[in-house]
Amino acid sequence: MDTENSIVWFAMSAPYRRELIAKEFLNKKNIECFVPMKEALIDRRNGSKCRQKVPAIHNLIFVHTTKETIKSLKQGVNFLQYCTRPKDGKNVPITVPDKQMQQFIAVTNANNESITYLRPEEIDIKKGTKVRVHGGVFDGTEGYFVKVQGKRSRRVVMLIEGITAVALTEISTDFIEVID
Repeated sequence: MDTENSIVWFAMSAPYRRELIAKEFLNKKNIECFVPMKEALIDRRNGSKCRQKVPAIHNLIFVHTTKETIKSLKQGVNFLQYCTRPKDGKNVPITVPDKQMQQFIAVTNANNESITYLRPEEIDIKKGTKVRVHGGVFDGTEGYFVKVQGKRSRRVVMLIEGITAVALTEISTDFIEVID
């Protein structure tokens, strides 16, 4: 795929927890972006606690645009960097297919407290079965049915290769279809 001129989802890093600053910057430029958020209990200065949405994966932001646009934006911004992976002896920017990104956004926006964010190395997808969920808030989501460390039962895990994995809440096997 020609990523120079086509609009794709880039996985980007915003070091030092500046993902929300990067999101605000990109929103002002009318560039679609996504930061996975979760609810957390935050300590206030006065000693009380409150629930607040915070980035689920620090320093990570997904940007939906062309490579040319990202290159021009990065020239004046020091807090937006490509997440890369080695390919043919070079480091290339990680891109996420539109369908996979739409599913990831739907899953992470489900506001389900039993969603677990994992590092890709914490999941062995070779031991899993590729599945699709039918019904419920995760309808249409594709992932791998695997055992997640620290959980009693197997879970459907959605993987964005090289970046993150999301383990969904327990889903009845009645709603899971094995796919090739």
